Amino acid sequence: MEKIKMNKIVEMDGDEMTRIIWKMIKDELLEPFVELNTEYYDLGLPYRDETNDQVSIDAGEAIKKYRVGVKCATITPNAQRVEEYKLKEMWKSPNGTIRAILDGTVFRTPILVSGISPTVRTWKAPITIARHAYGDVYKSTEFRTTKPGKAELVFTDCDGNEERATIYDFECGGVLQGMYNKDSSIRSFAHSCFKYAIDTKQDLWFSTKDTISKKYDQTFKLIFEEIYNESYKADFERLGIEYFYTLIDDAVARVIRSKGGYIWACKNYDGDVMSDMVSTAFGSLAMMTSVLVSPDGNYEYEAAHGTVTRHYYRYLEGEKTSTNPIATIFAWTGALRKRGELDGNEPLMAFADKLEKASLDVIESGRMTKDLVGLWEKGDATALTTEEFIKAIRAELEKVMA
Repeated sequence: MEKIKMNKIVEMDGDEMTRIIWKMIKDELLEPFVELNTEYYDLGLPYRDETNDQVSIDAGEAIKKYRVGVKCATITPNAQRVEEYKLKEMWKSPNGTIRAILDGTVFRTPILVSGISPTVRTWKAPITIARHAYGDVYKSTEFRTTKPGKAELVFTDCDGNEERATIYDFECGGVLQGMYNKDSSIRSFAHSCFKYAIDTKQDLWFSTKDTISKKYDQTFKLIFEEIYNESYKADFERLGIEYFYTLIDDAVARVIRSKGGYIWACKNYDGDVMSDMVSTAFGSLAMMTSVLVSPDGNYEYEAAHGTVTRHYYRYLEGEKTSTNPIATIFAWTGALRKRGELDGNEPLMAFADKLEKASLDVIESGRMTKDLVGLWEKGDATALTTEEFIKAIRAELEKVMA
């Protein structure tokens, strides 16, 4: 069979167990069928340290050039990792670096399988979390005081004019925190959300707490409303999809009662928490896709989970692990499908669809990795090692391709 040809995408290798799985997927499921055309960047922690993390910046710029990237999970080092890997310094998250370069929004969607039901019995279709991954508490400045005193918020504009407000007169010790966001980033977030909703033909919900945060959260609400009315309302109406805003507590109640099948846009911290809630309630973080979408139409696909450190240490001791590769497989299929869509490459899009079908068919036949066995509802399940599972998908893919 002649291999499917494709235009270039950016490939970003990663760390630990997911790096091992990355190679298995390429060797067994991709290269036998597709003439892979990638610009390769090694985002494994040792090479990031060797290049002073310049490789992460180069990878982000490459995605802007080629418009599509696929990324393996990577380590964001803490003090323990600095010691373990003998790093020059505690390098930043590559995901954060690439998000900043692309000015993108992260969309996370669970992968549904017949035979594994969501914990929330009303959910019938995936719920996609759109997370504004910029600013707020993640970029905050914090103080801890043990003495009484006055905490103030001060802003000095470019002309030297000063605004000042008392936060609290402390009569004892306490903590305080200053955080921010900016209009340009919120606008990019809004554009990415509206474009992704149109692209996937799904309703878009957006939630904050503007009744309490009357300036901070209300700014998000007003910018979304303005951009929707000016740029996207006609397209939403033409497609028969809906945009609406509601308070975050009301959104949580609506989500639990819903059937799913929409995008839920959240501020940074809300999105961080709710994406884990949604993924767990649907079954497993290993069955969660993640795509970073920039407002100017660049896409970076990856698994929503980390590098599976515990399994990697077992692997180094010679153990055959049962690590779930589905989210990483779907990162590749998402990138290949998007490359095909941008180029009008029908065979490449069809291959992505077939690889996803083959992967889910194996699970639905009762063969799966150990993390899914306890969730399986259709009789006995067979737990496979990672290698056995990928080889089973290969066999199924060959049938589907034939």
